[in-house]
Amino acid sequence: MRAIVAYELGGPEVLKLEERPRPVAGEGQIVIRTEAIGVSYAETQLRAGTLPMPVPLPLPAVLGAEAAGEVVEVGAGVDDALLGSARVGVTGGAGAYAEYVAVPVSLTSPVPDGVTPVEAVAAGAPGAIALALLHRAGLTGGETVLVEAGASSVGTYLIEHAKELGAGKVIATAGAQAKRDRAGALGADEVLDHREAGWPDALPDVDVVFESIGGPSARQVLGRLTPGTGRMLYYGLLSGEPPAVTAADLMERGVTVTGCSGPAWAAQVFGTHYPEILARLASGRSRAHVHATLPLEQISEAHRLLESRTALGRVLLTP
Repeated sequence: MRAIVAYELGGPEVLKLEERPRPVAGEGQIVIRTEAIGVSYAETQLRAGTLPMPVPLPLPAVLGAEAAGEVVEVGAGVDDALLGSARVGVTGGAGAYAEYVAVPVSLTSPVPDGVTPVEAVAAGAPGAIALALLHRAGLTGGETVLVEAGASSVGTYLIEHAKELGAGKVIATAGAQAKRDRAGALGADEVLDHREAGWPDALPDVDVVFESIGGPSARQVLGRLTPGTGRMLYYGLLSGEPPAVTAADLMERGVTVTGCSGPAWAAQVFGTHYPEILARLASGRSRAHVHATLPLEQISEAHRLLESRTALGRVLLTP
């Protein structure tokens, strides 16, 4: 099969198209013949070696964590009835930049009727994460929420569904003017430029922060949380640095920070909210936001596009 392989860390040019053995379904896995593959900004950081990881990326590696397509093989413990069906899911790691990918069946869902594989990948993981974050926030109605990187793949769905799930006012951040315009069009009441030094100083009191930038600005944002009830949900590292927040910072204001990651979090996202966002997509209650769909061999261009921070929607690959 054709696959994209990285033998070293570096720029987009380290991603090479080559022939690799087709994966075999292990216990609890299925093999999907891919029809659409997701590309994320975090994968550009992984490729460059700038994403903080407890263990270095083992090389050579086939990157990619999201795919949709036809099930062509099932492993032990998986129902044979899934053969020939359309599924979308995540690998739980890497391997999706290829014509075939093995994924845990527990991290997949059926592609609903009327939804294309491209739409399913575009909306699936980011939409599920956004719904999980909104539910975890415990919105009760009327709260002011801050969506950092509001034009990102997850930020898009946070803005779109925040008021439906209990927010009263949505403040977003974005960098380029086109992205700020997009965040406003998605439903943000106010949009700030997070590239400006000291941008958190312009914030009013905020009840909930969806923290995806990390770095020193997180401590400034924490200072705008409502004392006693404010909560920060930390789920991303767009800056490449963890949030510069200490336990003393939390005690000073009586606020909380929740790390939205780990096995229990993944079980909620993919067990509950992944099928939920796909059902919303099928019924028209959510939309798939696609900026570009490129052939597999243009993976380097896909990474350059994401690193340019100009994409207004998902960047996807097709074999």
